[in-house]
Amino acid sequence: MNRLKLQSMLKYFFMEDIGDGDINTEYIFPPSQKGKLTFVAKQSGIFCGKAVVEEGFRLLDNAIEPHIYAEDGIPIEKGQVLAEIHGRIAGLLAGERVILNLLQRMSGIATTTHAAVRETEGTRARICDTRKTTPGLRMLEKYAVKAGGGFNHRRGLYDAVMLKDNHIAFAGSITKAVQKVKANIGHTVKIEVEIETKEQLLEAIEAGADIIMFDNRTPEEIKLWISLVPGHIITEASGGITMENIRCYAETGVDWISLGFLTHSYQALDISASVENAKEVLL
Repeated sequence: MNRLKLQSMLKYFFMEDIGDGDINTEYIFPPSQKGKLTFVAKQSGIFCGKAVVEEGFRLLDNAIEPHIYAEDGIPIEKGQVLAEIHGRIAGLLAGERVILNLLQRMSGIATTTHAAVRETEGTRARICDTRKTTPGLRMLEKYAVKAGGGFNHRRGLYDAVMLKDNHIAFAGSITKAVQKVKANIGHTVKIEVEIETKEQLLEAIEAGADIIMFDNRTPEEIKLWISLVPGHIITEASGGITMENIRCYAETGVDWISLGFLTHSYQALDISASVENAKEVLL
């Protein structure tokens, strides 16, 4: 994870929430009053977000001392203490909600991804994400997918070519779209083509696609068509895939399964935060 980018993101999130100042704590606690903030898992799952805790509180108060007892990608149990953060109460409470929101969401994505990966065990298929991420949170959400044992698809429109139905329609055909791209990009950029019919599959192969995505096809269709794909072309299944049918898709022989629900339909992991006054804790 890019820590500089993370810091920039957190600054923006804090400015949105804190504005000109946290009037809740400013009117109640003296600036020097200290305490301890504790994060506790209320559900079992996969932890993700250690860097968010570390960088977030230090941005608000570099004297704050975070002690994190969980590692990204490692299972956690209900009731487990995930972190204890010591420092001035004003900084602890100002950062609590933003950091907890991100921690819960990232851990939820990691947990969902881990479950999907387990469903494909014993097959060649690998799980990856999509661009269906929350605007502004893509780096964190894609990091969480990796923490859960998955892989990242392209990060945006800039690092890989993916020719979808609209690109093909405007270009005139798969062949024309691939030719135009090949004439303008460097040799290090791969070209993926989305197909929905056997005719499109054969055209994509002939046009020289590097990756072929079977879009919204049934496992039966993929099993029938995948034997037509030369070994040097990577295959991917996407669309209409759920946790209930993912095993069927994995057993078709595809190389990759891309899942939008990893980052748009996950359930945040339940994590609580509680504060103790310094009178009750040795700092």
